Amino acid sequence: MSFQDAYLWLLNEFEDLQIVDAHEHLPPEKYRISRYVDVFTLFSHYTLTDLITAGLPENLLTNFGDFNRVLNPSLPLEERWRIFKPYYNASKHTSYFRAARIALKEFYGVEDLTDENYLEASKRVKEANKPGLYRRVLREKCHIKAVLTQIGRIPEEDRDLLIPILPMRLLTDLSNLRDLEARGLKPNVDISSLEDYLSHVRFKMESWKRDGVVGLKFLARQTADVSKEKADKMFKMLLKNEPADPKPLNDFLVNETVKTASELNMVISVHTGILAGNWEDFSTTNPMYMIPMLRRHRNAKFDLYHAGIPWVRELGVIGKTFPNVWLNLCWCHVISQEITCSALSEWVDLMPVTKIIGFGGDYSIPVEKIYGHLVMAKEDVAEVLARRISKGLMKRSEALEIARMWFYENPVELYGLRLN
Repeated sequence: MSFQDAYLWLLNEFEDLQIVDAHEHLPPEKYRISRYVDVFTLFSHYTLTDLITAGLPENLLTNFGDFNRVLNPSLPLEERWRIFKPYYNASKHTSYFRAARIALKEFYGVEDLTDENYLEASKRVKEANKPGLYRRVLREKCHIKAVLTQIGRIPEEDRDLLIPILPMRLLTDLSNLRDLEARGLKPNVDISSLEDYLSHVRFKMESWKRDGVVGLKFLARQTADVSKEKADKMFKMLLKNEPADPKPLNDFLVNETVKTASELNMVISVHTGILAGNWEDFSTTNPMYMIPMLRRHRNAKFDLYHAGIPWVRELGVIGKTFPNVWLNLCWCHVISQEITCSALSEWVDLMPVTKIIGFGGDYSIPVEKIYGHLVMAKEDVAEVLARRISKGLMKRSEALEIARMWFYENPVELYGLRLN
């Protein structure tokens, strides 16, 4: 079978795949539909990075993800389009923009923004911003059964769709006595020792588990194996509000939290590699920093995000070497489809297909872009598997079963999801 025939066959078969979206920052629907939206909402979030890189002056932006002159609804749409247009034309061929343009065409009938159609496109976006948006986008168009979402709290609504993962920093990042007070502990709860705090950590994790939390998230970093004696000393200094480097205590708490997570069968989700926005030092989240922790916690389950871009090959070797690791392609397809295809092709050579997770949109307010991202993810998976079919390395039936694993079965198994 030729590559093209295999590729088109797979894309057709993928149309009805059930999907687990393995990473978003998606709030309950009410937060989206209560907001002012227009066509520029579809070009918020990651696309801002490319606009700045294309030359959009940063003094037009407050900071990444915040409203700015392009997104500011108090300014005339015409003025915002005038600012946006030249940088849009410079950036619209990137993967970040492609997801937005796919969504723009699918939901609002506009293939490319122009002087002639941006006002009409904006009107259509506003009109569609009403109850049922998540159902139309996520259930009906994407066939998404569940979304693993990270919004810093347990979602209060839409729990049939949104499954929470919470930031580990809520438990582990302690710098001074005020951090305990901010967590509602001292003076309300007696925390007089490190043992007291560790009991609190377990209590919180058990409570979260009962509330449907399936994992904890933190950023890849160099984390030392700190003795309990040293951590106890640091905690006593914290209780006295004595100044000290917080990293040893935080490293100890990270390791203890990972240990507890493994006992509770909760996954440790790890941001690796590229960071969102401009001017970020992504060298600090090199996935190889995780190796000591992976060796230390052999019974834990680690879901390593974002293919470690740009360290995709190193991450593949980590996935091959460590049985407690899964590799997650969330965010990747909209960072670069070329990088993602190259990484995934190598990973199939390197590691069992049961250890790869194929998709996570990694969006928040512009929910429509999840569909655009999923279209790109299916293209990338189809390309990688079609090449193996065309070379005689894989049967069509095997390729389709592998795609089902990547898009659905592997995240269900890893996170212990119970889906109807």
